[in-house]
Amino acid sequence: MGRLPLGLLQQFVLVARQGNLSRAAAQANLTVSALSHQMRQLEERLERRLFERGPRGVKLTAEGCVLLEAVGTHFDGIEHALAGYRTRHHDALTLSASPGIMSSWLVPRLPRLVAAHPELELSLQSGSTLVDFEREPVDVALRYGRGEWAGLHSEWLFGEWIAPVAAPALIARMGGADLRELSRWPLLGEPNPSRRWSDWFGRTGGMPPARYVAQFDSLDALRHAALEGLGVALGRMVTSKSLIDAGRLEVLGDNYLAVEEAYWLVYPPRSLEHRGLQLFREWLLAEAEDYRRQMSAFRPDDKPVG
Repeated sequence: MGRLPLGLLQQFVLVARQGNLSRAAAQANLTVSALSHQMRQLEERLERRLFERGPRGVKLTAEGCVLLEAVGTHFDGIEHALAGYRTRHHDALTLSASPGIMSSWLVPRLPRLVAAHPELELSLQSGSTLVDFEREPVDVALRYGRGEWAGLHSEWLFGEWIAPVAAPALIARMGGADLRELSRWPLLGEPNPSRRWSDWFGRTGGMPPARYVAQFDSLDALRHAALEGLGVALGRMVTSKSLIDAGRLEVLGDNYLAVEEAYWLVYPPRSLEHRGLQLFREWLLAEAEDYRRQMSAFRPDDKPVG
């Protein structure tokens, strides 16, 4: 077998932890085909099958798990040892966020940030997987949850509200936005294990349907299905408001229910002295305060749903 190139093992660790060739390739600045070829080359040299490849990503085999456990900690040690030698560019900021909050809320506001701080160099990473600040060169993230991330600084930005939303074409086909028999409408199921529809009917009355017209494994796909008129989605207002304002979606009824999760600015302790983060944080908190004022009409008087 000879001596394995360390680069192959490093890319193996990256793919194994991401569980997705596309995300790993983007992080490694490689094409997906090049990274896939490297992983097959590694399997051939080891004469072991390390990954099970499927439509939703890659999964480690038993032998792949053994290899990751054996080499992963060593690469972590090297990464940790070199961290202190990296040159910090204090006007450069790398931010991670989910596709929904990135495209619907953050990007439309970025021209104001650039105008206020033209010296900032922004690098935006969009993905559904939570960034690992220990292993990835990311300075800050926008996260959706309850603010419970150990070892990280979390600052509340704004809450979230949900309401049924549908395309105007679907509403027209159904004869208008009559919510009295919403369970008879074609409803779109959220990614499991979400129970938002059950919560909604539990609070507003009625029974959830026995089945959904379609069930989705990502909120992005769910939103696109609603836009195409496939059915009614239980939309998050933070990521749906721009589509509602543009007339591409309409809210059915006038009930908006708060949820317990919220949006947070999250960053590791190492970012505290980062000048770029300080400028971004000050700007973002002001934008969040302004947004909360705009959304005050949607604030429900009742308790959040779980």
